[in-house]
Amino acid sequence: MAAISSSPASAFCGLPPRRSVAGGFCRASIKSPANSLQLPSRLGPLFWPWEKVKIGGFSVSPMGFGTWAWGNQLLWGYQEEMDASLQETFNLAVRNGITLFDTADSYGTGRFNGRSEMLLGKFIREYKGTYKVRENIVVATKFAAYPWRFTSGQFLKACKSSLSRLQLERIGIGQLHWSTANYAPLQELALWDGLVAMYEKGLVRAVGVSNYGPRQLLKIHDYLKSRGVPLCSAQVQFSLLSMGDDQIELKAVCDSLGIQLISYSPLGLGMLTGKYLPSKLPDGPRSILFRQILPGLGPLLGALRAIAERREKTMSQVAINWCICKGTIPIPGVKSVRQAEENLGSLGWRLGSDEISVLESAAKECPRKMIQNIFQTR
Repeated sequence: MAAISSSPASAFCGLPPRRSVAGGFCRASIKSPANSLQLPSRLGPLFWPWEKVKIGGFSVSPMGFGTWAWGNQLLWGYQEEMDASLQETFNLAVRNGITLFDTADSYGTGRFNGRSEMLLGKFIREYKGTYKVRENIVVATKFAAYPWRFTSGQFLKACKSSLSRLQLERIGIGQLHWSTANYAPLQELALWDGLVAMYEKGLVRAVGVSNYGPRQLLKIHDYLKSRGVPLCSAQVQFSLLSMGDDQIELKAVCDSLGIQLISYSPLGLGMLTGKYLPSKLPDGPRSILFRQILPGLGPLLGALRAIAERREKTMSQVAINWCICKGTIPIPGVKSVRQAEENLGSLGWRLGSDEISVLESAAKECPRKMIQNIFQTR
């Protein structure tokens, strides 16, 4: 489980952040959306050192940031003019202690394919902080199981291509983006061997998987262990909107094997933010999904809103904090400084057990859950 302290000292770092750096120190000037309470300044990030989470040989921030939107025109409306804002967003995150950034070789649509990795690498190189700060950043990238990647050598080549786009000597965590067990089981072993090869050649410091269910996770864990390669992480859709038996079982398996669970889509693609209504849907393909699920989310959104108001938080911060309290590392996506600021307010505090129970009871009342990734296995 992720070790998150409930020390009273953490009360100094819980509200949505407005932070500046002066004299080399992060100084908090943090105001709640509900009132004008201003907290005293403190050194360091928005969480205490003992709140860091172990993932393989790394010690990372209790929340990371996802970069799916960086280069994705279809779903997230990416334009090249956004790059300066994305770099500012990255800088803000790092200044406030975020050390885990998730990307993928398939992120980016059309001519922007691979853009997410390229931008992330560029932002790391150009970050104005110290060398040690840059060295502490852990890049977790995912390699797609494309139909033409039939051999471990092709998968190894994919890793080298990602290193070229990122312009890094080594990737922190190299991950399988999905399993092929559902549609091309014979390809699976080659992908596993690809993970072994990139680890043995020192191209990645650790390996992980994404969209693996509990049964398939046990299989790859045992195989990698037999090859002397530890499996450090499993990434899965995990939120109050996707809290099913499979997620609970997967978390139990991860805990038993010492694998860290990473939560992607902790805000249900935005449905848990409270920013949308059945009469106010997002643009693009998301609107189709929102139209199906959002009308039934009244109890859950109501519970989120009530706790957010009482805690002087936002609904997004409560939803992300729930993921942290469940012992996972959430990786909400960010494409603006404002989003990063809001998400950072999820750190430095904990929901109480009674609040967690209220949220989970409300989640069970939702008639429809988030649809699972089509590649998600059992």
